[in-house]
Amino acid sequence: MRPARFIWRNSLYRIYEIIPSRLHQPLAALVTVATILVASLVPAESGDNTRANRGVSIFGLIVLVGVLYLTSRSRKDIRWHTVIGGMLSQFIIALFVLKTTAGYDIFSFISNLAEILLGFSDDGLTFLTDKDVAKSDWFMIGTMPPIIFFVSIVSLLYYWGILQWIVHKVAIFFFWTLRVSGAEAVVAAATPFVGQGESAMLIKPFIPYLTRAEMHQVMTCGFATVSGSMLAAYISLGVNPQALVTSCVMSIPASLAVSKMRYPETEETLSSGNVAMPDDGGDKPANALHAFANGAWLGLKIAVSIVATILCVISIIALINGALTWWGRYWSISDPYLTLDLILGYILYPVAWLLGVPKKDLRPFGKVVGMKIIANEFVAFQSLSEEPYSRMSSRAKLIATYACCGFGNLGSLGVQIAILSQVAPGRAGDVSGVAVSALFSGILSTFSSASIAAQGDLY
Repeated sequence: MRPARFIWRNSLYRIYEIIPSRLHQPLAALVTVATILVASLVPAESGDNTRANRGVSIFGLIVLVGVLYLTSRSRKDIRWHTVIGGMLSQFIIALFVLKTTAGYDIFSFISNLAEILLGFSDDGLTFLTDKDVAKSDWFMIGTMPPIIFFVSIVSLLYYWGILQWIVHKVAIFFFWTLRVSGAEAVVAAATPFVGQGESAMLIKPFIPYLTRAEMHQVMTCGFATVSGSMLAAYISLGVNPQALVTSCVMSIPASLAVSKMRYPETEETLSSGNVAMPDDGGDKPANALHAFANGAWLGLKIAVSIVATILCVISIIALINGALTWWGRYWSISDPYLTLDLILGYILYPVAWLLGVPKKDLRPFGKVVGMKIIANEFVAFQSLSEEPYSRMSSRAKLIATYACCGFGNLGSLGVQIAILSQVAPGRAGDVSGVAVSALFSGILSTFSSASIAAQGDLY
């Protein structure tokens, strides 16, 4: 960090010091707005990508910020430095990844590395079963072994002190730039590459000591993106790979900005700037092998909790859909049947318009995003290649890709509650208390990425 700090302090920081402190945030907000307006309205029009549609998307982003402000838990405690910096970073990342080959290759390379790392668990699964089972599309097969393996690796890295060093360095950098804690920064940076369950394990010793705002942020970034290990599955469905990678990376600053508006920090954190490392809890491992075995056992408990919670959540959704369908048939609502995703499709109709979706595609767009929230993003992406959704315009499909590129669904709500409650049983009440708000924030984070993608010539 020394070269980066030297360059910063002898270039832009000099200008920053000259400007009066009371003008820092207003000027930062002005620069952010000007950057978005110029990059959105200057490029030439093409097809549905008109300046009028881009203007609607800009208005939608303003409405989104307004909703977050009005529904904030504590408006006076919002750290605008984090919000402004997060939104500007989100837009710059979109330009860097989409407009430069280097940007796309860098983040695609990191995603591939994460996929390779988690893929090593297939060898262990093959030994216990056979190759056909390891290559199956079962959710249990694709989820449980990687989590068990990853948690054991994390426990080993903590025993050696490697992850403590990483958390410390990341904490300094992100507190310096966005004023967020190290624990929040580590999870936000890791989630797009390793997934919502694995990223939370990177700060396992911190979880019992997180503030409610930090807990909210950790869950929000899990809902705001998909893991790099899942990208291959989505690409196989015909989804735009460039949009997927970009959306994953944009979710890092997006989740920070959205969460810090929805649930501002009002307490003192352990990892703001200077990290105070907490005790990992329990008896310390005797050696590296002991740490690895402890991690495997914790990973097994977490994986089982995830499967059990998802089973119950999806079952209750099916029960609700069954009741709605029965009630809808009583009122002759049968084509299509009355279900939660149909209701959400109509609720999201104005959201589709605010994101800049063409008028003829508003209803199918709302239904696709509704499917993602009720079921999962895989079902939504699969629907984009089927009738009638395949007839949507290219602009609508692209915006839908960004809006659906996140684990923000009811099943994932159960996953995150299971993981954090298992790691920190004493904080189960706090986890459940912020879970719904975090899900809402995660969904809005993907909407903000969709709005930014729709604002300019970014595709």
